[in-house]
Amino acid sequence: MRSRRTRLLCGLAALIALGAAAFFVGSSELRLASLHADSRAFDLHAREVTASLSDLRAAQQAYVAAGQGVAFWMPKVAQTADAVGSAIASLRSSATSLTARSAIDDATSTLADFRQVDARARDYLKVGQLLMAGDVIFAEGDQTAAAAGRHVERARLAEHQSLDAAEAAVRRQEAIALAGAAGLTAIIVLLLSLARSSTDAAADASLSIASQKSDLELGRIVPAPAVSPAVANRPVSPILKTAAQLCTDFACVRDLNDLQLLLARAGDIMDAVGLVVWLGNTESGELQPVLTHGYSDETRARLPNVPRSANNAAAAAYRSGEVQIVLSRPGGVKGAVVAPILGVRGCVGALSAELRGGGEASDSVQALASIVAAQLAGVLVAAQVDAPPARAAASS
Repeated sequence: MRSRRTRLLCGLAALIALGAAAFFVGSSELRLASLHADSRAFDLHAREVTASLSDLRAAQQAYVAAGQGVAFWMPKVAQTADAVGSAIASLRSSATSLTARSAIDDATSTLADFRQVDARARDYLKVGQLLMAGDVIFAEGDQTAAAAGRHVERARLAEHQSLDAAEAAVRRQEAIALAGAAGLTAIIVLLLSLARSSTDAAADASLSIASQKSDLELGRIVPAPAVSPAVANRPVSPILKTAAQLCTDFACVRDLNDLQLLLARAGDIMDAVGLVVWLGNTESGELQPVLTHGYSDETRARLPNVPRSANNAAAAAYRSGEVQIVLSRPGGVKGAVVAPILGVRGCVGALSAELRGGGEASDSVQALASIVAAQLAGVLVAAQVDAPPARAAASS
């Protein structure tokens, strides 16, 4: 390392490693941005298809409604069914996961069944059998259209899960690339520092020996070398300080009022509209809302128990033990993060946070929700919170 050429080559290697890692991270972030844009577009189209299926059901039911003209509604149903079929086909072409494509294929098959049901209803109407047409429409037609909507919703959720898996894989690759570049750079810097230190030490030793010899000959006293000042400590992240303080306060919880105050603090930190703590019932398998923050008494009273098999984020987090994200819509539904409450025996519940301003996409908010859920696991299991009494807890 004493050769200047060798040192230059080592420095160039470190720069190349850092540049390659930075390029990889930049391209990965662009890829993630494209995936998120595609996922938002798929989500929007899926919601539009679900709304069109609802319109299709209503239009078919108008066949037998008093005061409605069959001559108007029959072409309307046919036109809407064709539009829904085209939208589902477009949705399948933009799907990225096999699960989503399978669900969309099921929706296409169910839409074909709806067309057959509609043909039967029209046949009954042509011969004047209104009661038979009504039975077909409100029994088979309604159920078939609803089943198609459920298949589309299943495809939408599958796309969200596929996006989460792809993002996690890209994040791991970015971490490996950055760690490799940082490790190589650190090794090169360390070797250069050691080589420089040995060279300087040898030169300083020669000068020191010569100086001491001169000082001894002249009878001078050699002063001791000055001690270098201590290196300043690195600053700690504010989010890390906040999480540490929350964990400490959770360990000191004495009663339900203390727990409610901590929920309020967590909600303020995450900029949440409201928080709900769901606890699983081992007998019925349902999630019950046991603690809330940020909601009115009327809203809390309307919170239902959620079956384990329900098609929503709280049930999905309870089943999978993984964080679930509900994306917000401009001018519509707010986004949410649902973190599983994991105990020694598996998932015992979920913490849902309804967020403002698209905070559900923030890694810090997701991490903080997971930390609060982990602290709740110890508190709730230790206190053996009973779901029905705790449901009436007041929010701050």
